[in-house]
Amino acid sequence: MNFDESVSYLLSLGHETVAIKLGLENVRRLLSTLGDPHAYFPSVQIAGTNGKGSTAAMLDSVCRAAGIRTGLYTSPHLVSVTERVRVAGREISRDEFARFATHVRAASEEAHRESGALPTFFEQVTAIALVAFRDAGVRLAILETGLGGRLDATTAALASTVAITPVALDHQEYLGTTLAGIAAEKAAIIRPGVRAVVAPQEREAEEVIIRRCLESGVEPRLATTETEVEGDCDGGRLSVRLRTERDVYAGVRLALRGRHQLANAAVAVALAETLAEDGFVITREHVVAGLEQAEHAGRLELDTRSEPHILFDGAHNVAGASALRAYLDEFVTQSVTMIFGAMREKALEEMGAILFPAASRLVLTEPRSPRAATVEELLRAVPVPAASVTIALAPSTSDALAIARASTPTGGIVCVTGSLYLVGEVKSLLETIGGNI
Repeated sequence: MNFDESVSYLLSLGHETVAIKLGLENVRRLLSTLGDPHAYFPSVQIAGTNGKGSTAAMLDSVCRAAGIRTGLYTSPHLVSVTERVRVAGREISRDEFARFATHVRAASEEAHRESGALPTFFEQVTAIALVAFRDAGVRLAILETGLGGRLDATTAALASTVAITPVALDHQEYLGTTLAGIAAEKAAIIRPGVRAVVAPQEREAEEVIIRRCLESGVEPRLATTETEVEGDCDGGRLSVRLRTERDVYAGVRLALRGRHQLANAAVAVALAETLAEDGFVITREHVVAGLEQAEHAGRLELDTRSEPHILFDGAHNVAGASALRAYLDEFVTQSVTMIFGAMREKALEEMGAILFPAASRLVLTEPRSPRAATVEELLRAVPVPAASVTIALAPSTSDALAIARASTPTGGIVCVTGSLYLVGEVKSLLETIGGNI
């Protein structure tokens, strides 16, 4: 298969947000057919509700600053599926992806003949990443959990080091309706023999995670809470200080925007220190350099190529919406036009109550996803607005972008949020038109 054929094949397996099939039996069978690529390198697996992608990006940056050849696997992608698989900081090429996808497809079809179950989109892409990492000779793989943890395909890689970022309510239709239930699904990646890092949690979630550690005979490493903001610079990039039992990291200018990134940085530092204790040469200087150079597209990412500037943030749940609102309140002084689209199963009214009052103009739209809420459903989630707020309904993402850019006054800013799928669609549009419309 060439690249386009490989993408078409993967998409034919069903949209990854709909054709979800949680469980490890199929992906384990697939990896066995492929020669267990995950056995060729140690892995770090990061689970949690919010912050796992940013934490993974920070840790990858730290390790690369230390000269460690890494493989980074994240999801979902924004524009191209190749974004999910990075080796040594570089997104794999379309040709490489196609080659690995062809190999994994053949193994998937063999596994299908044996079991009667064809591996899903996410299972096959996970396998593609692990095969790519084996082929590239990485020294360490960093894996962002897709959904939950206990039954997520990344868990089949048997990571020797794991982390749990803050847990909140999300994906209740798959993970449970209580914080304790969701925490249990994510904490299940903690098993005997692993090293575990745990972010500060709500009490209900913390009790579940610590109990899992005790049951597994694992002494958790708690990410430091001895953190402080020393100052801010460049639109929400904070200068911070973190103190751990091992070291002090002072005057660190976080590359990723927002106060919530301080907690993610604390988890990344704890993971880096854990890896250093396990034999990787990672110094304070490497940690600082990595935190100051990390990149994570679509999360408080500011596009300044043209006017008005566009702020992308894939806040897709209440916790994410709260973090975005805190950033807007603290660091954005311009008039905000908000393009919002989300999945229908999300807490739309709660997210709307948090985010919409921060906007002077609101453009509601429907991302191209079978799970997307209609603009009519989004409109019902709008709290009673102030008289100064204007609301537009856009039938497509391109219409939403055109409306937002036309209606935003000079010096204003457009904020695209509610779903990473929406963020990806807008970014794709901007790439097509070179940042202009």
